[in-house]
Formats: sequence, C-alpha cells, structure tokens
Amino acid sequence: MTFDTIVIVYPEGDHREIERHLQLNELVDINGYPVRLPLETAKTIVYRVYRKSTSDTNNGPVIKYYIEQLTIDETAAISRR
Repeated sequence: MTFDTIVIVYPEGDHREIERHLQLNELVDINGYPVRLPLETAKTIVYRVYRKSTSDTNNGPVIKYYIEQLTIDETAAISRR
C-alpha cells in the first residue's frame, strides 16, 4: 500500500508536508489551511495555490502545491476593512 505525500512549497523554496490536498487558486494560510472570507484585516498573510506537480518516488507519489503570497492590494480587496 502506498500513500500520497502532500507537500506545500513556499515562495522562498522551503517546503513542508501537509495533511490535505489543495485546489488551484485556493486561498490558504501559512500552514496550508483555507482562510475564511472576508478577511478580518488587509494585513493578514494569505497565499494562493498557483501550481501543482506530481512525481513518483520509491516511497510513493509526491504531490507538490506551490503557493504565492498575495499583495496588500489583493488582501484589501477581500477584507472587511
């Protein structure tokens, strides 16, 4: 039996394993969890999933989700204030 390894790749190139699959264009926090909209403030750090890649290794498939940080203008557009 093989299990998928799910990894989130940060803009700086760092990566970490996460527990859930993501969707393209999904808005997530730094840990890969979905954010609640509207945001409390425009100063909230929010990432967007912009790319997905899959590779096979000896330990099973590795699914990587690449994220990019939203700008202050983008977060302001989806915040209450």
